Amino acid sequence: MAKIEVTSEVTGNVWKVQAKVGDVLAEEDVIMILESMKMEIPVEAPVAGKLVELSVAEEDSVGEDQVVAIIES
Repeated sequence: MAKIEVTSEVTGNVWKVQAKVGDVLAEEDVIMILESMKMEIPVEAPVAGKLVELSVAEEDSVGEDQVVAIIES
């Protein structure tokens, strides 16, 4: 099984986490929503698989290209 890193596309804050560790996700399922410059940006699963790690929590700050989750596919 491959571990796929999910990264943030923007610098911002974690507004809402929608998936939890152990969830089985389809490709493009929303894992969390980031808030940046008053815009909501969804972070989607790049592949189908099981969410094995969340590296951030709601209200955390994230940087561009920061790993925010890991999916096992």
